[in-house]
Amino acid sequence: MKNLLLLTFFALFLISCGSTKNTGKIPEAIIGKSEPSVKKVAMHKNHKFAGRKTNSSAETKIVEESPKEIKKEIIAYAKTFQGTRYKYGGTTEAGMDCSGLVCTAFEKENISLPRISRDMATKGILISFKDIEEGDLVFFKTSRRNTINHVGLVVESKRGEVKFIHATTSAGVIISSLDEAYWKKAFVEVRRVI
Repeated sequence: MKNLLLLTFFALFLISCGSTKNTGKIPEAIIGKSEPSVKKVAMHKNHKFAGRKTNSSAETKIVEESPKEIKKEIIAYAKTFQGTRYKYGGTTEAGMDCSGLVCTAFEKENISLPRISRDMATKGILISFKDIEEGDLVFFKTSRRNTINHVGLVVESKRGEVKFIHATTSAGVIISSLDEAYWKKAFVEVRRVI
């Protein structure tokens, strides 16, 4: 009888474990979707989480983040590079270019974008200027060639004024406004990737 009970318990345990599949991978963000992203966060022994202390030496908690929260984290990370000098092809605090800044900020949240601004302009969805939000990408044509060659990340959109962070050859990583004559004239489009 004891063996039968143990066998039944074991069978139920196997059935319940087999109902979900956990590959151990963190899901990648789906560009253009507005579903929450799932992020694995390693919690240490004495770390407090939601007012509760964890009791094992190391646990992994699954935390859901909304697209709005992810955008805030991307913007906050991009802002840490303010003042970084311009370096063509750069992606670190030693120097970066416009697309390097955007790629680096998004990669921090496990979102991969093409490395070149004109290729980035093919991702996500095209947004009307009146619907622009923080976290959207703004694209520009700043050369005589008729092609997109510059990208910025919208960090603020209030009362019709749009501010974006980007890397310029003259000043490095800075925040500019689309109200500035140069950027207003060079502006092409807005795209949303989250």
